[in-house]
Amino acid sequence: MAMIAAHSAPGPVRPEDAPWLDCDHEPIHVPGNIQSYGFLLALTTDWSVTHVSANVAKFTGSPAGEWLGQPADKLIATDALHTLRNLAATLQGVNAVQRVFALALIEGQAPFDVAIHRSGDAIVVEAEPAATDEREAASLARAMVARLKHSDGLAQFFRDGARHVQALTGFDRVMVYRFDSDHNGAVIAEALRGSRDSYLGLHYPASDIPAQARKLYLRSAFRIIADVASVPVPVLAAERHGAPLDQSLSVLRSVSPVHIEYLRNMDVAASLSISIVVDGKLWGLFACHHHAARLPSFAYRTAAELFGEMFSMMLEGRLRRAAIDDEARADTLGKLLVAEMDHDSKVLANTQRLHELIVDTIACDGFAVPDGATMLLSGITPDEVDCAAITAWLATRERDTVFASDSMVGDIPGAPAYADRVVGVLAIPMMRSRDDYMLLFRIEKTKTITWAGNPDKPAAGPASGNRLTPRQSFAAWAQRVEGRSDPFTPGERVAAETIRMAMLEGLLRQRGGTLPEVKVRSGQDMLIAELNHRVRNILALIRGLISQTRGSAETTEGFIETLDARVQSLARAHDQITSDRWGPAPLMDLIKTESDAYLGAKRDRVRLHGVNVLIRPAAFTTLALVFHELITNAAKYGALSNSGTVVIDWRLADDGDLLVDWAEQGGPDVAPPTRRGFGSTIIERSIPYDLGGTVAMDYRASGLVGQLCIPARHLAGLSAAGSSIRHDFAFDDTQLLAGLDVLLVEDSMIIAMDCADTLESLGAANVTTAATVGSALSAIATTKFQFALLDFNLGRETSITVADALARIGVPFAFATGYDGDINSMTHAEVPIIGKPYGRNQLVPVLMRLGFSEPR
Repeated sequence: MAMIAAHSAPGPVRPEDAPWLDCDHEPIHVPGNIQSYGFLLALTTDWSVTHVSANVAKFTGSPAGEWLGQPADKLIATDALHTLRNLAATLQGVNAVQRVFALALIEGQAPFDVAIHRSGDAIVVEAEPAATDEREAASLARAMVARLKHSDGLAQFFRDGARHVQALTGFDRVMVYRFDSDHNGAVIAEALRGSRDSYLGLHYPASDIPAQARKLYLRSAFRIIADVASVPVPVLAAERHGAPLDQSLSVLRSVSPVHIEYLRNMDVAASLSISIVVDGKLWGLFACHHHAARLPSFAYRTAAELFGEMFSMMLEGRLRRAAIDDEARADTLGKLLVAEMDHDSKVLANTQRLHELIVDTIACDGFAVPDGATMLLSGITPDEVDCAAITAWLATRERDTVFASDSMVGDIPGAPAYADRVVGVLAIPMMRSRDDYMLLFRIEKTKTITWAGNPDKPAAGPASGNRLTPRQSFAAWAQRVEGRSDPFTPGERVAAETIRMAMLEGLLRQRGGTLPEVKVRSGQDMLIAELNHRVRNILALIRGLISQTRGSAETTEGFIETLDARVQSLARAHDQITSDRWGPAPLMDLIKTESDAYLGAKRDRVRLHGVNVLIRPAAFTTLALVFHELITNAAKYGALSNSGTVVIDWRLADDGDLLVDWAEQGGPDVAPPTRRGFGSTIIERSIPYDLGGTVAMDYRASGLVGQLCIPARHLAGLSAAGSSIRHDFAFDDTQLLAGLDVLLVEDSMIIAMDCADTLESLGAANVTTAATVGSALSAIATTKFQFALLDFNLGRETSITVADALARIGVPFAFATGYDGDINSMTHAEVPIIGKPYGRNQLVPVLMRLGFSEPR
């Protein structure tokens, strides 16, 4: 996929000096080659030159040989040498690299961007002509890391990561490439520019990035090959320092002929890779390809490397949070199982009940559990005799560990006999006897893996002799995988271990004597008392609603309508929290449910944004009434009574409390109410009274603004659906651009990325971005677009020329602008204009005006 390659010696490449030879005990020892865009110096501890690249003459005007053995100050300016000495003093660890930008390295020459690292006892200095964009690069990296925090779910996180790296590097294709447990790779996310073929979903064999290369990726997280066609530059060594120079960490390190062939076979002219490291292990890569030679500035490359490190840390955090969630679910299941065993000593013989308890945590298609001399079966399983044979085989293994297999045919004797029924098993020791196992079975899940070329085809043909050769073909090659079930995930294995411990605890408690009958009666009495308490509370609440609504309603019809709406609001809230066994429910669902139920078509003007927080049941019903009243008041008297909008934003305060901001805008003029009705009382008093929180409402002329504070004790953490969510009801399902190619002309990278997301959410198949008039015209010449969105002002130029070109070929387009002035007076008066900032709700009416409609 993206092999990292070191230098190679002249002549045939033998397996023993393969281009990726690099690990802790086998550093890259090379005769000396670097890429030509910069130069290299190696200095001794007394700061004399031991190695220098031959192309140093291009930067100094003197032949490289003149510098060998000379003191560094003969070549390097005094101030620069002082800077390098200080940097060298900060190098900590064998893989440390320090960088400095725009350093006046050589007297009388333009500044250089410099990287410095240690290679054994030597200090290696690598330099290239400086660029002037380091400040912008750093700010972009920071902005992108901030944006990445709001990616919902891992799939979006990976996709956003690829797009951010593409924005920082400018490469045509950026892939997130993940290693599996066998070190095969797969492209799980991709950012693609232009009409190049997609590699998304393709798999690559482990031989494409061998073990030695993976070790190198851990040592050096960033690698660029700026020009596949460039001629390597030799590195010369002083006679008394003729030992090979370890260039494992070299920024300029040249490229193996094998890797050059590999890239040419993929029609790649430049490549770049950034390691993704999780828990100290190589999880994957950002693998970048370009159709032509490309060298992003040193500052942008550094920013991309920094982004990769931050991405790795954020991914590690997300994976750990997922593991913690898995453990929490498993712990809950374990406690429930112990409680069931306390209540019913025969529960382990009840396959239906066990299946109900376990299936939500560990999915399975069949279930088997021993009961004395028989096997109790449920669902799709082998027969009794085969299940007994499985447990007998398991008894010959280590006794107290969970066993899992997604291909029993290859693991368990006799499994082929029932492979037409089940192929996967998770076995949990029940600890009552030696061959006592709970068995969870899974059926076969046939799947097709698409490889980039045949993974079993040898790399070297018969005529290649001993020479290592890269693969010639990357054509998609489908492999049908049979005889396997869905694998049991690490989280499911944790749950299985928790079940094992829970059964052990329950059995030990049972063997110590059954629970006293009085304790059972006590538990039943507590349950009945709790149920009675809840019913009485609900009846009292409804009675209060009837009384207060009757007092504020002017007509019988109004009383019935208002009371019914309030009772229905309670019912909807009750449904949401009882659907998960009286468990916490998301605040987002509560507000959406109220909006959908009451507003109808007006719900397209309610916008929600906030952390995906879970509300405990006791507070959920209170908040349901509060939001019901807020929404109905907005619809009757506030912003939703005409063409205005409501924005609801919530977040967690430093102390863990939930802060909810309510803001109405664009509605009729607002004045404080002259009297407090029951609805206003619910809004302003129920949260302080029932929940111990606070409410502040400000009846501004421009619209009602308020803040609710819900104490942290009423929250149950964040939903697994994501830590941050946004919901604009308007046009949520609209796909006006379904399957279309769209041109986006925008000179701000961040705005372009946001707008591209919006266009894709409207169904666009491909969004081509251009920052200048020239690049936009080039795109129009090569791609047939169906819609274009043009930022009117592009720095020193406008997009009028692009608009003229689109008009000539009949492509509909719209202008976007951040200025308040009228741009239609200049040209294209009939073209719609969107003011910045904009999103789906602003784009959809424009598209409809231009004649776009939903696909049929």
